[in-house]
Amino acid sequence: MLVKTFGSAFFGISATTITVEVNLGQGINFILVGLPDNAVKESQKRIVAAFKNAGFNYPRHEITVNMAPADIRKEGSAYDLTIAMAILAGSGQVSQDKLSEFIIMGELSLDGSIQPIKGVLPIAIQASREGFKGLILPAANAREAAIVKGLMVYGVDNISQVVSLLNGESTVLPVVIDIEKEFDVSQRKSDFDFMDVKGQENIKRAMEVAAAGGHNLIMIGPPGAGKTMLARRLPSILPPLTLEEALETTKIHSVAGKLAKHAALITVRPFRSPHHTISDVIEIDVVVKNNCIIFESIKLDDI
Repeated sequence: MLVKTFGSAFFGISATTITVEVNLGQGINFILVGLPDNAVKESQKRIVAAFKNAGFNYPRHEITVNMAPADIRKEGSAYDLTIAMAILAGSGQVSQDKLSEFIIMGELSLDGSIQPIKGVLPIAIQASREGFKGLILPAANAREAAIVKGLMVYGVDNISQVVSLLNGESTVLPVVIDIEKEFDVSQRKSDFDFMDVKGQENIKRAMEVAAAGGHNLIMIGPPGAGKTMLARRLPSILPPLTLEEALETTKIHSVAGKLAKHAALITVRPFRSPHHTISDVIEIDVVVKNNCIIFESIKLDDI
C-alpha cells in the first residue's frame, strides 16, 4: 500500500514542501531514498522504539520510503513523525483521510514523545502559501507557527496524540494567537534599558546620534570600560521593529534554533556578542546595520 505524508525542508530562511511516500510490500526490509542525511537514515531506529513503547505495531513488511523531490538534500531528525505517520497509515493504524491536509513534523524520542524542531516559522509560511489546512508540530513549536494566519496549528506532546488527532478522536485544540496583541505587548518588554546607564555622557550622546541617524558606531577601549554594557542597551533607543521586520527576524532565529522555548515572535532588535576571549588580536566593535545590533569581530590590521 502506498501512502503520502508531507513535511518540509528549509534552505536559508525559506522552506520547501517535502512529500514522503511510503510503500509497504512483501518482505522484511527498510529502504530510505531521496537524498537523506545520516540523521534521517537513523529515523527507523527511533520509529521502531517509539512504536513499541507507545503501543503501536511496527509492520513486518518491506517498507520503502521516498522523500521527494529526490534531488533536494533532507537533513535532521524532524522527519521522524512524518515517516512514522505514513507507516502507521499504510498499516491501517491511522486514517488516511486527513494526511493530505497537514504538514507533519517532529523528532521522536524512544518513548514516543515528540521533541521540538528548528525552522518552524518558514515551514508555516510555506504551508499557508501552498494551501495546507494546518500543521501538526511539537507543542514547544506551536506558538511560533500559530502567528501565521489561516493555519490550524496543533501542538502535540507524543505520538499517541497525533494518531488520535488524525483518527478524529483527539481533544487537542489548535493553538490560536492574536499576533497584533502579542506584538504590541512584547514590544514593551526590554531586559536592558539605556536609561540604566549612569555617567558615560559623551559615549551616550554619540550612541543617541548614531541611533537617531542610523549611523555605524565603533567603540574601542580596555576591558571593563562599558562597551558591551552600552551596546547591549542600544536596542532600547532604536526605532521599534515593524511587524514585517519582526517576522523576518523571527524566521532567522527559528532556522538557527535560537528561538526561546514556547516563544512566538521576536519583537526586540537582536543583539549578539562573542566571548571576550575570542582572540588576542580581535577588537570588538558595535555596528548598527539595518536597524539591528550586531557585535562583529574585526582584526586590528583591517581597521
